[in-house]
Amino acid sequence: MITVVYREDMPCCVRWEILMHERFSGVWICKDFGRTTTGANPTELGRAVLAAYLAGRPTRGETFRVVVHTDNGSQSVITPDQLAAPGWTADPAVCRALPAYLRSALA
Repeated sequence: MITVVYREDMPCCVRWEILMHERFSGVWICKDFGRTTTGANPTELGRAVLAAYLAGRPTRGETFRVVVHTDNGSQSVITPDQLAAPGWTADPAVCRALPAYLRSALA
């Protein structure tokens, strides 16, 4: 018999979607997505993804959010008002889990 044990500190697959709210139709449009295997906190990963995506990008009054999905079925929605205060830096473990274009935007 094989027993599978899920532990919080074990790496899991985390998927995220960067969504933009289209104000005329009222729908959320996927602008980008990604996935990684990491032991980092999924909510912190979502904050880092959204902060990196918005860094240096004019939003022109558009609304963005990130939806993070984990292997265990949980989901987190990160909005710009949930981003950390100015001067915040992402945890190095979180940065290592990001693709290069998002990592460099946080640098």
